[in-house]
Amino acid sequence: MVKDAGFGSKVLDAVVHLTMILVLLATLLPLVHIAAVSFSDPDAIVRGKVGLLPSSFSLEAYRTILFENAHIPKAFLNSVVITAVGTAMNVAFTTAAAYALAKRDLLFRPFFMTMAVLPMFFTGGLIPQFLLVKSLGMMNTVWAVTVPALISSWWLIIMISFFRHFPAELEEAAKLDGCGEWQSLLRIVLPLSMAGVATIALFYAVSHWNSYFSAMLYFRSYDKYPLQLILREIVLQNTLAEQLAAQGNAALAEDYGTRLTPESVQYATLIVSIVPMLAVYPFIQKYFVKGMMIGSLKG
Repeated sequence: MVKDAGFGSKVLDAVVHLTMILVLLATLLPLVHIAAVSFSDPDAIVRGKVGLLPSSFSLEAYRTILFENAHIPKAFLNSVVITAVGTAMNVAFTTAAAYALAKRDLLFRPFFMTMAVLPMFFTGGLIPQFLLVKSLGMMNTVWAVTVPALISSWWLIIMISFFRHFPAELEEAAKLDGCGEWQSLLRIVLPLSMAGVATIALFYAVSHWNSYFSAMLYFRSYDKYPLQLILREIVLQNTLAEQLAAQGNAALAEDYGTRLTPESVQYATLIVSIVPMLAVYPFIQKYFVKGMMIGSLKG
């Protein structure tokens, strides 16, 4: 590898590194502040003494979330189920569709590719989708928030590009040994395509974990709510209480306040909601980088 030590190259490297550092700080500092608030005493938060480090360290917010708010542990479990079921279905259907569409001799392939790409520009709309989910009897079930988002056109294209550059010799050797298409996919292609599979699995998992709008549309039972929807309600309730207090309606504000979670609990809930994704990411980071490079640059 030959390094360009010219002045222009050094300036460009400095600009790139400075930009990356600024982006890193802009991303990391708010998260550090949120964590500091969640571990701080409520009095210190009210007095505005919390910066990037906790003030008067306290675990009261986490105790309130995990042991006093009966809905959050259940909502956390609901989010885990939705994410696990949805991601497994997404990966299964996306890889199967991409494997077929990657075959250049597939019958009616241009038509299927057009149907796969079309949702990137035009969708049926929210109301038709709601009526379809309702008519299929999927309301208030995990299928309502997983089946409509079964295949993403973006991740499908990434996997098509990934499979298109898979060595054809391996598949031909498998066919000579008697493997059909499904056996080739499950026993030969997928085990050697974990980088691409892990990449789209991470994207799908993050999407399901952070989603709350679909649950708000299709879930009628409070026990079915995912964590993000409970978090949204906590934030809205606290905002309403602040508005009532600002309007001088102290009695009603106090009434709401007795049922609300303080600011520290909001931030503690945020930390609880993002920790699972942060914990999973290091284990698939090596696959993630490789999968993105193979799936995008060779497309």
